[in-house]
Amino acid sequence: MREKTTLFTARKIVLMTLLLAVVALALTASVPRAEALIAGPSVCGYYSDATFTTLVGARGTGCCGEVINWGITTAFKKCDRIYCTEQLCPNGPSPI
Repeated sequence: MREKTTLFTARKIVLMTLLLAVVALALTASVPRAEALIAGPSVCGYYSDATFTTLVGARGTGCCGEVINWGITTAFKKCDRIYCTEQLCPNGPSPI
């Protein structure tokens, strides 16, 4: 009888470990990717599907701090940092 109890406990431990691994994997998948955390002037382009051929929207910040915001957002996005050259901004120097 003791052997059955030990086997049952071992199975419970394995199942709990698997459950915790699945939960940890799900939580990691929901953490924002590094490209979403770009600091400074940057823009994210949103595409209609996974082929990334049809741009349907954009969100971000330009070199002089202007807001880039048009179209729609989708799950298919690519984000890039904007590297600004020296330029004259209407409200003072660029933030770079």
